[in-house]
Amino acid sequence: MRSIPLIILIIPLLVITLSACSETETVEIHTGDTDAAPPLEYLNNPGRTDTNPYSNMVVAGDTVYLAGAIGIDQETGEAPEDVEEEIRLVLDSMKERLERVGMSMNDLVSVQVFCPDLTLYDTFNNIYRTYFDEHFPARAFVGSGPLLRNGRFEVLGTAIRQ
Repeated sequence: MRSIPLIILIIPLLVITLSACSETETVEIHTGDTDAAPPLEYLNNPGRTDTNPYSNMVVAGDTVYLAGAIGIDQETGEAPEDVEEEIRLVLDSMKERLERVGMSMNDLVSVQVFCPDLTLYDTFNNIYRTYFDEHFPARAFVGSGPLLRNGRFEVLGTAIRQ
């Protein structure tokens, strides 16, 4: 049995691909202008004394990146036993960091919540919804392994000044 040269099979595919490409829209790409990118500000929570290698938030112009935080009882250094108190602590921390740079929870556009116990989803949502006026940011609620300091929630987010 005689085999067909591979080139005979490839040429029709090449013609189809090239004709499809010729129908695509031309998109103008700008590689930048003379304006420099906004400076980055690396900010930590007031009173933070540890030397762990992260910033609590980074401000880039009108965008703020909030590092993950857990709801810690300041007296014990651990997550409180009451799950609702822990949720309020972690969300209050987020709110306070945003207020430091003149923003609010309503400026959040994306939030990620890590939680080792997915049965707490509804409990978290019932409190979370009270921190926003009207619209909610895009969000993921992700099942995770154990969190630092026995936390049940670690929350991080991105905000853009409105």
